[in-house]
Amino acid sequence: MPESVSPASGSLASTRSIDELPHEVCRSLAALLCDLDDTLTSCGKLSPAAYSALWKAREAGLPVVVVTGRPAGWADHIARLWPVHGVIGENGGLYFRLQERRMIRHFAYPEADRALFHKRLEKIAEEIREAVPGCRVAADQPYREFDLAIDHAEDVAPLNCRDILRIRQIFLDHGARAKISSIHVNGWFGSFDKLQTSKLYLEREMSVEASSAPDRVIHVGDSPNDDPLFRCFRHSIGVAGIRRWASLVEHPPAYITNLDGGEGFAEAVDAILSRRRDGEAS
Repeated sequence: MPESVSPASGSLASTRSIDELPHEVCRSLAALLCDLDDTLTSCGKLSPAAYSALWKAREAGLPVVVVTGRPAGWADHIARLWPVHGVIGENGGLYFRLQERRMIRHFAYPEADRALFHKRLEKIAEEIREAVPGCRVAADQPYREFDLAIDHAEDVAPLNCRDILRIRQIFLDHGARAKISSIHVNGWFGSFDKLQTSKLYLEREMSVEASSAPDRVIHVGDSPNDDPLFRCFRHSIGVAGIRRWASLVEHPPAYITNLDGGEGFAEAVDAILSRRRDGEAS
């Protein structure tokens, strides 16, 4: 994690403790969205607490959808083997859902367009490597359908904030979209993002209308690429690690956990489920 990315004064001033999450919000919840890296994982590993929390949510009838910048290859694996409703991958470029042994696959653009995108991204990758020597193309790049992932903290020594922002700017200078996660800077061509595809998934796969989603869906995340989801879903939650990125988060989550990573996600799920049980008891 880049040490130079530190909380800006007042940037999380409006964020409240997870302990203040209202019971009525949890009782009417239709779905829980969550990031993957540093939200479900801790120090690069899926924690027992987080995996257990996914099962708790499933067994309690609360569907979880993973919304991540990770590639299509990972999305297929997670959708098949994890106790989740589905996976939105590559920052909204695609979603996968396993339904009765049939994998539903949605791509924002057809294969021919994706091939053209990749050719343009290959040139950008060369420029980024020359401009920021400490970075590298992410190890999971071969499994991607849409975007280019530049590693700034996963398999390389963590870059400083200036270098991370330089990588993002190079993408933008070429007309690409770009988002910063806790480990990668992802760039892509095409009119999609995490929020747009989340809304599509909620409507198509879960019958949650866009008009009701802001109050019936919670997103749990940890970094700047969760910003659009924090803005849309009014009761969203940041795990404690969001404080590291506060200076780059324009729209902070409404609530924050006491714990970080997978343990923070488990804390959020426990808080939601306990409030839902309270509602059933009354």
